[in-house]
Amino acid sequence: MKRYMIERDIPGVGEFSLTELCGAARASNQALTSLGPDIQWQHSYVAGDKTFCVYLAESEEEIRKHADLSGIPVSKITEVPQIIDPLTANN
Repeated sequence: MKRYMIERDIPGVGEFSLTELCGAARASNQALTSLGPDIQWQHSYVAGDKTFCVYLAESEEEIRKHADLSGIPVSKITEVPQIIDPLTANN
């Protein structure tokens, strides 16, 4: 599977209550269950009017299907072919 960063423009999401965020996570999980093993949600960052979500998926099409099923919009999908972190310097 490929790794993707999904940018979502959601006005006011940074001010959502824990209950509202739980509802969004629940909608995402339900969509993932119906799509099967070709897509996995790793985690999301919530900031201001955006979320930045990291997914593993076979294709961008799977990401778009998830967005349609969950009702959570997608603004931009970027494939992430490499990851670096502090340990990368040790190679």
